[in-house]
Amino acid sequence: MHYGRLITANQGQFPLMAIEGPALALAQARLTLKGAAGPVEILRGVSLEVAQGESLAVMGVSGSGKSSLLAVAAGLEPPTGGSVRLLGRELAGLSEDALAKLRRARVGVVFQAFHLLPNMTALENVAAGLELAGAAQAKEARARARAALARVGLSAREGHYPSQLSGGEQQRTAVARAVAAGPDIVFADEPTGNLDSASGAAVRDLLFAAVQESGAALVLVTHDAALARNCARIVTLVDGALAP
Repeated sequence: MHYGRLITANQGQFPLMAIEGPALALAQARLTLKGAAGPVEILRGVSLEVAQGESLAVMGVSGSGKSSLLAVAAGLEPPTGGSVRLLGRELAGLSEDALAKLRRARVGVVFQAFHLLPNMTALENVAAGLELAGAAQAKEARARARAALARVGLSAREGHYPSQLSGGEQQRTAVARAVAAGPDIVFADEPTGNLDSASGAAVRDLLFAAVQESGAALVLVTHDAALARNCARIVTLVDGALAP
C-alpha cells in the first residue's frame, strides 16, 4: 500500500542508529504483577523478533496483554523474566538514565489517549520531544516541529492547545511528535482506538507514511483487523502468550 511522501527521510540530519540484528527481540519475556488475590501473570514467555524496518501488528482481545507487551518491548515496563533487546541493547543491563536516553533518542511512541502536554501548544509538544531527544536546540526544534506538523496537515493549528484540538488533530500531533526526530522504531498502542472512522483512517495513513519514509520499524498493537492488515506481519496474543 502506498501512502505518499509525507515525512522526508530525516533529510540526512538524524541518521538511523547503526545496529546489528533485529530492531526488537524478546526471548521468553514474562510479566507478573501483584493483584488483590495474588500474583497475576500478564505475559507468559513471549518470544518474537522485529527486523529493522519491519512493521508488525500485535492483535488480541481486550485483556490479552497487548498493551503490556508494548510497554515491556518499549522499555516502559521492566519484564519480570526473560529478556528484551531493543535496538541492539539488552534493556536489563541499562541504568534508568541510559534507558531513558535510548527511548528519547531512538524510540517513538503513539498512545491511544494521545498523552499531549495540556499546557503546551501543538508546536511546543512536538518541539519539546525533539529537545528531550537531544535532536535539536530550541530554535531548530521549533523549525522541525513546524515542518512535522505541516506534513500531518496541522500548520493552521500549531498554536492551539490540546483542549482546542479535535481527537484526530491531537493524534496527528502525537504522530508528528513520535516521528519528528527520526526514530529507529515506533510503538503504537491502539492509535486509532479513540477516533471516528474518518479521523482514524487519516491517522493510519500518516503513521504508516511516516515509518515508511524514515525506514523505522513499527510495532502496532490493535484489536482492529483492518488496521493490522496494513502491517507486513501479524501475530496474535492470547492470555499473555503468542498464539501458535
